[in-house]
Amino acid sequence: MIGKIKGKLVEIEGNVGLIETTSGLSYNVFLPPTIIAHYQSPTTIDLYTYLQVREDALMLFGFESKATYKLFLQLISVSGVGPKTAFGIISFTNPEKLTKAVKENDIDYFIKVPGLGKKMAMKIILELSQKIKENFSLEKMYLSEEDKMVVDALVSLGFKAQQVKKILPKIPKNLSVEERIKKALQMVK
Repeated sequence: MIGKIKGKLVEIEGNVGLIETTSGLSYNVFLPPTIIAHYQSPTTIDLYTYLQVREDALMLFGFESKATYKLFLQLISVSGVGPKTAFGIISFTNPEKLTKAVKENDIDYFIKVPGLGKKMAMKIILELSQKIKENFSLEKMYLSEEDKMVVDALVSLGFKAQQVKKILPKIPKNLSVEERIKKALQMVK
């Protein structure tokens, strides 16, 4: 297993970088956009890596930090999420934002990731919330028609949808839509 690579990043083609080590070996490594954006030829880099062994190929994925690498490992432990999908998620975000999105059951955050659908986003939140010991709530992910009306009303008044969704569980469900909007307006400031 190749756990870490240190060497010169000598060229980049797409999202794959060629890293030349001091021993003379060069490795093709999938790189996140953060590395590619700061690329200056040649640059010495030190990456944590994950080696995917397939029948037809060996693929190396590179990570700048151990936290990102550990998050990647958690993502590939979710059934249906392969290394390329997990790497796409990692490339789109950072560990803090992703963990926050899982804790808040923020399905909209995951849907913004290219190639991720609603079902896979829900599966990721469910499985990762159990791994990071957070309370998962299906109710927080699905909004009733009344909740959608409350969110739409407050968004039209200039509030952020995510801000409104956070307070919805605190509003009694037995109130009318108008009363829930008034209550939400009192709580959102």
